[in-house]
Amino acid sequence: MTRTWVAIQRNPNSGTGRKKARILGLIQALRRHGIRPRLYSRREQLDEQLRTEAGREGLLCIVAAGGDGTIADVVNRFPGITVCPFPLGTENVLCKYLRITDDGEMVAEMIVRHHWREFDLGQINGRRFTMMASAGFDGDVVHRVHQARRGNITKLAYMKPLWQTTFTYKFPLARVFFDDDPQPVSGSLVMVANLPCYGMGLRIVPHANGNDGLLDVGVFPEPGSMNLIGYGFDVLAGRQVQPGHDAVFRQARKIRLESDSPVPVQIDGDPLGMTPCDIEVVPNAMRLIVP
Repeated sequence: MTRTWVAIQRNPNSGTGRKKARILGLIQALRRHGIRPRLYSRREQLDEQLRTEAGREGLLCIVAAGGDGTIADVVNRFPGITVCPFPLGTENVLCKYLRITDDGEMVAEMIVRHHWREFDLGQINGRRFTMMASAGFDGDVVHRVHQARRGNITKLAYMKPLWQTTFTYKFPLARVFFDDDPQPVSGSLVMVANLPCYGMGLRIVPHANGNDGLLDVGVFPEPGSMNLIGYGFDVLAGRQVQPGHDAVFRQARKIRLESDSPVPVQIDGDPLGMTPCDIEVVPNAMRLIVP
C-alpha cells in the first residue's frame, strides 16, 4: 500500500528565519496527521520526481511555499495536479484572497480535509496566470523591479522603479480586441483580471470571477501620471472611475493587445515581455486546496 505524501516546493529565498520555522511547522503538522512531507528546494528535483506516473503515486498535492510567483510557477509546471498555496512571499495576494495564512497546522488541516476548488486560469502567449495580467504603467514598474532584482523582493524594492516610471513613462496606447469584435478599444493602461485581487488590497477590476469562464478587462483610456493618480484615488475609495477619466469594463474569453509602440506586460507581478500578445481564459484549469 502506497503511503500518501505531499510535495513541498520551496522558494529558495524562503529558507531562513521565520519563513524556515513556518515550513518546519507545516512539515511537523503533516507528520502528525500521518502524511509524509517531501521538501524540494530545487525545481528540477521535483520535476524529476513527478515526471512519471510511478513518481506521482500517492501524491495528495504540491504545496507552493513562497509568494504569488511560486504559486504561478507550480501551476504552470504541473497542470492537472492539485496545488496548496502556503504564503511565504512579500505580498501573498492570492493567499489573502483565499484567506490562507502561514500557520502550518491550518494548512495541514486543509490538506487532510482535501477541500479543493477549481478556478479558471488566464493564459498569455502560452504562459498561465492565476490572478491578472496588465499592460502599461504597472507593467513598466514590474519590469524595472525585476531588472534590478538581487535576491528576494521586498515592498521597498518597488519604490525607486515606481518613482522612475512616474517621471519617464510615455504612456503608449494599446488597442484591445475583444473576442471576435473587429473594433478595438484603446487605452494607456489595460488590466485583464481572472480574480478580483491585486497588490496592496486594491480591487481594480472588482467584479472578476474566477469560475465564470470569462476574463474581466478594464481599459483606462487617458494617458499621463495625473490621470493614473485619479484612477488610483477612485480605486482606493472603492468608487467606480469618475467622469472625466472614465474606463471601459468588458468581459471576454480572449483578448488581443496591439500597439504602435511596445507596451510592457506583466502577469501576477512577474514581467512578460511586450505587446503584441494574445490572452485567453482556460476554464477550470487550476485546482487549489482552500480553507
